[in-house]
Amino acid sequence: MIQFVIFFIWLAGDFKLVLNSPTLGSKDNPRLLSKDIICGGFEYPVYQNHTMFFYHEDSEEMYVAGTNFVLKLDVEGSHIMENFSLKAPDQQHCQEGQCENVITVIEKFQDSLFVCGTNGNKPQCWKLFSSVNNQSLEIVDSYEGMGISPFVYTHNAISLTVEGDLYSAAPLDTDGSSLQFRRKAGSRTNVWMYDNWISEPTFISATWVEQREEPDNEKIYIFFREKNSDHNPEADPWISRIARVCKVDEGGSKRFFQNMWTSFLKARLVCGFPEKSLYFNHLRDIFIVHAKDWVDTRVYGLFTSNWNATAVCIYTIGKIEDVFENSTFKGYNKDIPKPRPGTCVKNSRNLPLATVNMVKDYPEMNDWVESIHQTAPFYVSSNNYTKIAVDRVQAADGCMHNVLLLATDSGKIHKVLEAGEEPFIISETQLSSRSTVQSMKLDSKKKKLVVGFSENISIIDLQRCQEYNKSCADCVLARDPYCVWTEFGCTPTVTGGIQNILDGNQVCVNHLKKRKSKLTGPNGRQIHYLRWI
Repeated sequence: MIQFVIFFIWLAGDFKLVLNSPTLGSKDNPRLLSKDIICGGFEYPVYQNHTMFFYHEDSEEMYVAGTNFVLKLDVEGSHIMENFSLKAPDQQHCQEGQCENVITVIEKFQDSLFVCGTNGNKPQCWKLFSSVNNQSLEIVDSYEGMGISPFVYTHNAISLTVEGDLYSAAPLDTDGSSLQFRRKAGSRTNVWMYDNWISEPTFISATWVEQREEPDNEKIYIFFREKNSDHNPEADPWISRIARVCKVDEGGSKRFFQNMWTSFLKARLVCGFPEKSLYFNHLRDIFIVHAKDWVDTRVYGLFTSNWNATAVCIYTIGKIEDVFENSTFKGYNKDIPKPRPGTCVKNSRNLPLATVNMVKDYPEMNDWVESIHQTAPFYVSSNNYTKIAVDRVQAADGCMHNVLLLATDSGKIHKVLEAGEEPFIISETQLSSRSTVQSMKLDSKKKKLVVGFSENISIIDLQRCQEYNKSCADCVLARDPYCVWTEFGCTPTVTGGIQNILDGNQVCVNHLKKRKSKLTGPNGRQIHYLRWI
């Protein structure tokens, strides 16, 4: 079971949750990593209130968007390859700051770089291509951006591109209201949500889960939190949700639900202690770890609570689908029509009226989506985490391990090992003491983490094994899947090295004796290992 202790302190009819959560490494060997683990970065000439970037691990390019600009940086993030200005048109009588064009969307879309911004409170989108001499970006086309970019950068918005289609959620009104998830552009029909499906939502993320054997059954999953319809004083004001729509959904017939999702369903996403009825209801961030078999795809959710604690809960798409496919519908007690509401069909316009009507009036599942650990979150901490990424790392024995990369509100990155059901904090890195993390992207192939702040971009080498290079014991005790002890010291993981990821036991002496014949120097010279211990 998870190694933390929970105490309830009752005070004047209320309670506080006191946590004894996992500490950083061991008491005698904390690993507080310094800024020299940063292997690249870029300093902004002007402090940025809002930044985001597009970075794909198969590319050598990183696009950074801020206020009035898009930059193309090299893979280390230290050299500007292209610089493009996207200033809003001059407007008379606009208030301070409202004439700026803060970029809020940056995606690869239809063979171009697609960016959208606030554009002086008149959202606009542009398709950008590199010029012939590759020195600057050029506008190929521009579009009205309402429903893709918010009017003000502080308002909630998300975007997702899937096979040439653009999905987005952004306010349709200047006050941040009329917020819903839509398919906004691309080869398929534009569709949107029915107003009564959600209440004052904050969208967190959206993802596409590919099913190669059944592409017509693929779903888009949307993660958000919304206002709780239960007005009981003891009820949490917010509920975390997961919803789904079919990728092939083209909306209803011309007579009913035209351009509306006919496959929309939603369920409550639960993270907490069910036996105590204590839940982390404030979903903050999502990271998806895709698997070869789509049902094994993992969803890592980062939640906060009203007692100042943060939790990570882990779900699988298989269990999520089980709820959507088998749960009864909240508020509905009659026979469920066929095909079952939410079923993906090639021509949604031909769905029976009874099926579409049920989606319209009863889209919520009775059953809740529970985490794989069921009785408790995977990880609970008093740290205020704001972002999450998860890397899959192959250890020296060939086994795969998941490493959580968690950003705190104080500019730190925690590297947390998912070892069975136990979390273990491998290291803490202080990146910034001036601002919080605005954006974060993982490059699993290069084993780097790109972190965006108001003042700069920092790129972390996740294989910085020199930090554990004092001895074999120090390297093994780190329980860092990125690092292994060899005759060359603590190095990035290779087969034949010494690790003990699961419990960190010091197996150095016996293991080194046993493997002496296999660990040799670059010239074939044998090393006397025992002098290292």
